[in-house]
Amino acid sequence: MAEAPAPRLAAAFYGDDVTGSTDALAQYHRAGLRSLLLFGTPGAAELRELAARYDVIGVAGVARSLPTDRMEDEVGPALTALGAAGPRLVQYKICSTADSSPEVGSLGRAIEIGRTVFGRAPVPVLAAQPEFGRYTAFGHHFAAEAGTVHRLDRQPTMSRHPVTPMTEADLRLHLGRQTSLPIGSFDLTGYELPRDQARIRYLRLLSEAEPAPGALVFDAVTQAHLVRAAELILAGRSQVYALGSGGLSHGVATRLAPAAAPPAPGPPGVPRPPGASGAGGPVLVVSGSCAPRTAEQIRHALAHGWHGIPLDPEDGASPAALARVRDATLRALARAPGAVVHTALGPLGPARVGPNPLSFIGPALAHLVAEAVAHAGVRRVVVAGGDTAGRVIRALGARSAEIDTLLGPGVALCRLGAAHAPLDGVRILLKGGQAGEADLFRRVGGAEPAPPGPRHTGAR
Repeated sequence: MAEAPAPRLAAAFYGDDVTGSTDALAQYHRAGLRSLLLFGTPGAAELRELAARYDVIGVAGVARSLPTDRMEDEVGPALTALGAAGPRLVQYKICSTADSSPEVGSLGRAIEIGRTVFGRAPVPVLAAQPEFGRYTAFGHHFAAEAGTVHRLDRQPTMSRHPVTPMTEADLRLHLGRQTSLPIGSFDLTGYELPRDQARIRYLRLLSEAEPAPGALVFDAVTQAHLVRAAELILAGRSQVYALGSGGLSHGVATRLAPAAAPPAPGPPGVPRPPGASGAGGPVLVVSGSCAPRTAEQIRHALAHGWHGIPLDPEDGASPAALARVRDATLRALARAPGAVVHTALGPLGPARVGPNPLSFIGPALAHLVAEAVAHAGVRRVVVAGGDTAGRVIRALGARSAEIDTLLGPGVALCRLGAAHAPLDGVRILLKGGQAGEADLFRRVGGAEPAPPGPRHTGAR
């Protein structure tokens, strides 16, 4: 008897930070694709088993915060493993602000690594995400803030980002500073053409441009543009490697969802009584974000009876200081609907950032989460800050996440899968610094769980 063909994924992605990874997960989930996020690169046998149960598998990484010379060791194995599962698309998930630099989290280096794994075809790059107010027009990138759309290098937050300030809005020039590969573009006028003519223009850009592009930036200012771009990116190739935001995830999910086979049933989920997965009880927020939006959310929570506990990035690494913060957090959770442990209140807040604060902030905040889950009955957690969230998740030892509740664009409450209790089943929101409305933390406290289903705990 012939051996049955191995299951094939519809799509796969590596996220260069954890919060962005949950955005991609949510985009595929919204389209009806059964999606799983892993917090580590799976082995071949595990990936084959998961491909029989899921349409989309992602790996959440930390490349966005890594020095460029360390990216290949982080990214290469994940891309190789995901590509071997045979998905139509392997996405390197980037932030819709495209923030990166030649020294840290280089998107140019991500393009080069992908070409090493998947071949020398030009790499599509789609950073736009209109539902977040992020647009690309004629290669130039724009981002909204406080109701105003700014050219990216003039957007108040991203132009002053503490690690990767955006000083160039033309994505072709921005990427060109990070790689020696030529960067081309597919502009807005292509979407006005009939589909066959748009495809001819795209193929000509790939094959006839001089010099031949190593990457191709796609414009998009509407959700419809995202779908048209995905149609072009997927056409005529059995497997495509592309860089993109959740906008690319949305476009690809929209194109692939009708053709996706229903996932094979997995083992039944662990039965949980009502509320056991997180309903009720206090909420813990831990934040390493300096974003103004996160500061607004913290202040809103404090104004509604939550307790705030500062964690000083300069002295919080000491065991004594961390013990004081732990005790204060547990006391707050016993008296208030929620507690917020924060290292800053916006870019002008009290944080005094040392040379590498993430090296201790992540483990310190993870310790507080573990203590609150174990000793304060916490079943809902928010981690604010993209780089912070990656370090917290790795320090906690969580294995996977699936969407539990969609709270808004880029804001999804996830169910953690872990091999050990009590972390398994905790619902967690991994939030980018600029994501969510002012009342987000309080809304997490009242979120209703999604219907239960099979879960991947990561137990081996």
